[in-house]
Amino acid sequence: MSVHLPITAAAILLALAAPPALAREQINIVGSSTVFPFSTTVAERFGKSTDFKTPIVESTGSGGGLKLFCAGVGEKTADIANASRRIKASEVRLCADNGVTEIVEAMIGFDGIVFANSVEAAQINVSLRDLYLALAKDVPTAAGTSQPNPYTTWKQVNPSLPDIKIEVLGPPPTSGTRDAFAELAMEGGCKTFDWVKALKKTDKPAYKSLCHTIREDGAYIQAGENDNLIVQKLRANPAAFGIFGYSFLEQNSDVVQGAIVNGVAPEFEQIADGNYPIARSLYFYVKKAHVGLIPGMAEFLAEFTAEDTWGEDGYLADKGLIPLSDDLRNEWAKKINGLWLLDM
Repeated sequence: MSVHLPITAAAILLALAAPPALAREQINIVGSSTVFPFSTTVAERFGKSTDFKTPIVESTGSGGGLKLFCAGVGEKTADIANASRRIKASEVRLCADNGVTEIVEAMIGFDGIVFANSVEAAQINVSLRDLYLALAKDVPTAAGTSQPNPYTTWKQVNPSLPDIKIEVLGPPPTSGTRDAFAELAMEGGCKTFDWVKALKKTDKPAYKSLCHTIREDGAYIQAGENDNLIVQKLRANPAAFGIFGYSFLEQNSDVVQGAIVNGVAPEFEQIADGNYPIARSLYFYVKKAHVGLIPGMAEFLAEFTAEDTWGEDGYLADKGLIPLSDDLRNEWAKKINGLWLLDM
């Protein structure tokens, strides 16, 4: 015989007041392969120094990570997305369409994109124009038109460069590193042609297509989101070059070396001072709705923005992160820990 106990008003109030049951007790972080080693280091320290579980960090590329982040709200979706470029307006709209309407932006430091090769080969000195002419799908002509890229060797691009075939290992289209390389290096070299620079004012889509589109004839090889894999391949092939973040050069300086670009070496001080031409800001994005829902979110943000973490003498600087200035760190720490919402 079953017994039905009466449901009291107090029991109902107690049930309503109870926190929602969680299927997940670890912070889930996705995104940029460049930010990955910094985020992983903070996650490991956080797990060891607090009672919270170590956050799970996945390297999915900036675009792939933001797509996962914007998939919705709830414990089955990512809490934080790392990005080696700023979030795009189209990604903000995707988030909003899926109910992710409160996003906290965090700028964490700077990074240089290096054009590197094996230490077993000679270090090269290239200009942004050299990089563009070597890697663009179509290149400008003196007649004010464009043509399919005819260059197969570096010497054809610039007589002072080695007489070896153009073979560059780089990230895929989902990568923030590739986005930044296209904007800073490719476009930087493309607009050294006067008629192309003028084209930006008359036909911006044509200008962007000509300046940002990377060749697909085998000279540029998509090597995935794993920058360590590019480093390994350069070690095996001294004739090849690779594109990746400065931190991977810093951690593998016994294996690879960075090219001098526009007369500037990819060095910590040169990037921090803004002299190195292929440098960008690094970010992560926080789903505000998950703060207070997923254990440790606020505490993780506090760990990341501690001076011992991201400061000039912090442990992330040892990993290759170029710190923000004192004023910028103070400003961003206030925004991040105060959960200020993204303003675009």
